[in-house]
Amino acid sequence: MSLADQIRSYWDVDSATYDLAEGHRPTSSAEKAAWATAFARLLPRSPARVLDCGAGTGFLSLIAARLGHKVTALDVSAGMLSQLRARATAEGLGVDIVEGPVEYPPPGPFDAVIERHVVWTLPDPTAALSAWRGVAPYGRLILVEGVWGKVDPVEMVRSRLRDLARQLRRTPDDHHAPYASEISEALPFAHGTQPSALIDMVVAAGWPDPWIERLRDVEWAANLARPLPERLIGVSPRYVITAG
Repeated sequence: MSLADQIRSYWDVDSATYDLAEGHRPTSSAEKAAWATAFARLLPRSPARVLDCGAGTGFLSLIAARLGHKVTALDVSAGMLSQLRARATAEGLGVDIVEGPVEYPPPGPFDAVIERHVVWTLPDPTAALSAWRGVAPYGRLILVEGVWGKVDPVEMVRSRLRDLARQLRRTPDDHHAPYASEISEALPFAHGTQPSALIDMVVAAGWPDPWIERLRDVEWAANLARPLPERLIGVSPRYVITAG
């Protein structure tokens, strides 16, 4: 089985339980509102043509659609897109759904390309970023990422403490299983997205003038919903890179 097929199969299986993880689909009203506020500011004026790459179950796609944008959701996993389609239908939102690898986006043109926690699972992030620039030559890039994994020693310790706290209250893991080692070894960001390295890739892919900022309101609202002692540990830092 090819690497692409292994990744597709993994996310098809993961789609059944993906939204049960607290970090994947927030349930608190405060955190939902914080995300909506952030994207109302980050996205171009509505109605813009927005491409959500690695849309998954539709977290960002639905936020953008609620804000009045014309959204195209792209994902390699049919299972994930099935969840997205059901959620969009339930809310009466129009989202165009495209099944396929994010490295080969639909032609556009788009006014904005967005993603959340997708870069780490790409074999060639620079090629994907370049392809996104090709379908949004005058558009805006919005990457939502976090500091996790092995990229920061402090966050490694905090992450282990959070994992221990979740185990004690028997909270489900974020995913049904970790990636197989042969998959992880083929992914340059499999162990975390280092902000400076990601900014360098954005520039190399042709996106001009990148900015980076912490999503502090999202972090604050997410932490409020956590029980003790996890609230004392805090959530992982969230940041957004914009360019174009």
